[in-house]
Amino acid sequence: MPLSLLRRRNVMLALVFVAALLPLGANPYHLFVANLIFIYILLSVGLNLLLGYAGQLAFANAAMFGIGAYGTGLLQVHFGWPFLIAFPAGALIATAVGLTLALPALRLSGLYLALSTLAFAQFTQWVFLHWEGVTFGAGGFKTPQVSFAPLPVDHRQGLYYLSLVIMVAMVWFAGNIVTSRVGRAFITVRDSEVAAESLGVDLLRYKALAFGLSAFYAGIAGGLYSQMLNFVSPEGYDLFQMVLQKAMVVVGGLGSIAGSVLGAGTIILVLELLREFKGAQEVVFGALLLVFIIFMRGGIVSVIKRHIPGWEEPLHRAGVLPPAEPPTSLPLAPPAQERGAS
Repeated sequence: MPLSLLRRRNVMLALVFVAALLPLGANPYHLFVANLIFIYILLSVGLNLLLGYAGQLAFANAAMFGIGAYGTGLLQVHFGWPFLIAFPAGALIATAVGLTLALPALRLSGLYLALSTLAFAQFTQWVFLHWEGVTFGAGGFKTPQVSFAPLPVDHRQGLYYLSLVIMVAMVWFAGNIVTSRVGRAFITVRDSEVAAESLGVDLLRYKALAFGLSAFYAGIAGGLYSQMLNFVSPEGYDLFQMVLQKAMVVVGGLGSIAGSVLGAGTIILVLELLREFKGAQEVVFGALLLVFIIFMRGGIVSVIKRHIPGWEEPLHRAGVLPPAEPPTSLPLAPPAQERGAS
């Protein structure tokens, strides 16, 4: 097979085509695993925008995942909202919380930002557990099952196709973000905040945008997750959930949308294949992380880029160079000979 056929765009289109046909011959368990992969692709892509592109070492993504799930489910249970209205509302609630987290991120960075967002994640977990009048406490609660009538699909297939369409749209949207001025601003902030400010990059604006986008992706994933399980409980959004999402970004490749897709799919498939061997599951998961951290720091996508052409992810759209910035300072004085001639 010519390597040109294995270009990133061709592989991604082939994966989408296979996913679209999967319900025709898959059993309910296969659909569940595939749907779970779609949800974790959303989480991985959103986290990579924040961590890999904007360089913000935050540990609140699991909390945003939970806020999206709880927001969607509680709006259905307490207020009787239909899923198709509660779902985007839950994502917007998570986005609002993510934007609020950008305020301390303006003054904190590195380890201090990580600790502050980790504290927020633990506080969110405490709220899920103890605000029993609203969240139903440690026992969780059951969410209403959405109906896709009059479409000729059952609940499981309808939710599968909904997740697939949303995942494809959000991955495409993320790819457009990183090839725009926003993506280049994220990378400037990641590489050096001082240099970014000297170039006129508004740190608060772009940090808030990175946190908001990551929270929006996590909120959407949370809403789909609550409907897939038809149940919401606190243990699904704990610290291990954050480690799992970070592992997907590391295994796939930091600063790569394609890497986020590959990392999420790889981790979920490995965990599902070892589900019957709980001890082996934890050992393999840890060993996989060590291998990628020590020997393959660029993740799966870095290995693919070295051997297969067409997997590069430039920061501008093909055939379109980023526009030149207008000068922001006064022009230099003319050379001495020009001044003498005048």
